[in-house]
Amino acid sequence: MSTKNKNLDEISLSFIRRTEERKLRIGIVGMGYVGLPLAKAFITAGFRVVGFDIDASKVSQLQAGQTYIKHIPSEQIQEMNATGLFSATTNFSGLEVVDAILICVPTPLNEHRDPDLSYVEATTKVIVKHLQVGQLIALESTTYPGTSEEIMLPVLESSGLSAGRDFAIAYSPEREDPGNPDFGTATIPKIVGANTKAESAMACAMYRAIVSDVVEVSDLKTAEAVKLTENIFRAVNIALVNELKIVYSEMGIDVWEVIKAADTKPFGFMAFYPGPGLGGHCIPIDPFYLTWKAKEFGLNTRFIELAGEINSKMPEHVIMQMLMAMNDKLGLAMKNTKVLVIGMAYKKNVDDMRESPSLELVEILKKRGAEVSYYDPFIPVTPLIREYPTLAGMRSIDWTAEALKKFDVALIATDHCQVDYELLSRICR
Repeated sequence: MSTKNKNLDEISLSFIRRTEERKLRIGIVGMGYVGLPLAKAFITAGFRVVGFDIDASKVSQLQAGQTYIKHIPSEQIQEMNATGLFSATTNFSGLEVVDAILICVPTPLNEHRDPDLSYVEATTKVIVKHLQVGQLIALESTTYPGTSEEIMLPVLESSGLSAGRDFAIAYSPEREDPGNPDFGTATIPKIVGANTKAESAMACAMYRAIVSDVVEVSDLKTAEAVKLTENIFRAVNIALVNELKIVYSEMGIDVWEVIKAADTKPFGFMAFYPGPGLGGHCIPIDPFYLTWKAKEFGLNTRFIELAGEINSKMPEHVIMQMLMAMNDKLGLAMKNTKVLVIGMAYKKNVDDMRESPSLELVEILKKRGAEVSYYDPFIPVTPLIREYPTLAGMRSIDWTAEALKKFDVALIATDHCQVDYELLSRICR
């Protein structure tokens, strides 16, 4: 790049000008549920985008105009390719010729329920090999406050370049909601945090080019905390309604009717709904990032831990309720009963199984001796998942009257719109 001898204030002005002129080149590391929609948003706004991924099969599919994410149709990939602005590669040397590098890699928990930042660390170690003066590095992966400064910065500055002088670093958490028809990348306000005005100005200018609203916060740690707060709020409130469901059921009260009525209040109430457990990459995982980090300060996050305890017990509660219903209505025990689990995805109308409570439901049913099958129009075959290796390779049944008649019990875990519930109802009569 041509900014080698300029300070960051001058670099920032050049970066912002190139953004306004749509001459900025964007590199996105991780072409998954976050990175791919982000690439589409930048291309729609007229930017050249290079998508980097270690998965050669994903790159090949993108190059061929094919999707691997159900709610992003192949037609959209083909439209991205047709613009001439998009390319996908496994060759990370291309990081040297982009102006901004956006990191959209997984941040799961390990087997001890501690943060697993191995993907962020590995990506940073790759970036530092190709880091150029004047580049902006933006982390979008959800993580605990301090990750950008404590984990990424030392690695990046091992290059001999300094953040805030030679290159910029920012944090802007993803806020994707897969399958949500009302909100997409461009219409969801974007949080942006950086430790200097010049770095923040660069990041805000870039994101303002693709989103309706940019919300600038004071520094990296604050931006990292915002994302955790959003998902902790949801986890705690979901735990609350899950507990209310259990209590109200014992009292003979319909919790759904209660929530519907309470939601008519125009202030002071926000509706959350009970379920069979938490799923997805965010809500079951993110709160424990703060729990882990808080211990460094000698603090306990009792609300978060209690919410996690309640939510993690919901699959077992659902199975117990199902067992009682089988016994009372059908005179059946669990052993050798043919059970159909409807929905393996963690939420309706998506093909994402990450942290899906359906996985635990199936495993519990199998351990109790049931013969378990599943139906999910979005997931024809279950992939290998680290925590549930024995469930890999299960195949969705055909949704036909003949197939449904073979089952004693159907458990609706994920209420996909594409499921013909009318047919199920007729079979159950």
